[in-house]
Amino acid sequence: MSNILDKIVETKLAEVALLGDEAVSPESMADLSSSLTPRRDFIGALINPLSGDIGIIAEIKKASPSKGVIQPNFDPNKIALMYNEGGAGCLSILTDEPWFQGHLSFLSQVRDTVPQPLLRKDFMIDQRQFPEALKAGADAILLIAAILSDRQLKDFRILAEAAGMAALVEVHDKKELDRALDSGATFLGVNNRNLKTFEVDLQTTVSLAKEIRPQLDSGEIFLVAESGIHTRQDVEILKSSGARALLVGESLMKSNNPGEKIQHLVQPNP
Repeated sequence: MSNILDKIVETKLAEVALLGDEAVSPESMADLSSSLTPRRDFIGALINPLSGDIGIIAEIKKASPSKGVIQPNFDPNKIALMYNEGGAGCLSILTDEPWFQGHLSFLSQVRDTVPQPLLRKDFMIDQRQFPEALKAGADAILLIAAILSDRQLKDFRILAEAAGMAALVEVHDKKELDRALDSGATFLGVNNRNLKTFEVDLQTTVSLAKEIRPQLDSGEIFLVAESGIHTRQDVEILKSSGARALLVGESLMKSNNPGEKIQHLVQPNP
């Protein structure tokens, strides 16, 4: 699985080359947003969890490059309803087709099904993907520091925010964390999965959170821990490190009762 991220980006470059050539600016994004239904408050839904003591971004994902098909009987609307019943604050929806068997249309389908704010989980590498995400129903987008330049990190965040979308800036190491902070990002995700090797280690969040603990304690930065979260013990480790929300995918997708699984994660041990 080494260098899988490079292969994904190569595929994505070919994909976005087929998009139109219309210029995208903060002003055009704001205008487009004003013509659509208002965006849902993604960060607000995590600050005030519907259930338990930590916000949950529950992921809708059929497959991954490392695991293959995770959920053979895949129905995004049915999954979304189970997540809603379990108390998820937000939903993350994979829209990448070649590597994750996602689809952009899943966003609009799920938006019509549940009230939660939605994250477009994809590899955002071009400004033309932003109007596409907005029109499909995204309330937030993911910016992966490992595949973006310093300029893109800042400009893409501004594009998203101009449209009322949150921009979750994802990092994996100290260098990426510093770059994210320099770009002005305050909504940060630490991916415990190394996207080059797909190995998972919860200590990635623990270690990087120490670097920004004062900003976490003051509320200046809102931290989301991503990947490798299976048990309440995992949650306790990440919560104590300063994470205020969790992005959980595989353990929910593999569960026979995702709603109940969410409850097990967010409820403190007796």
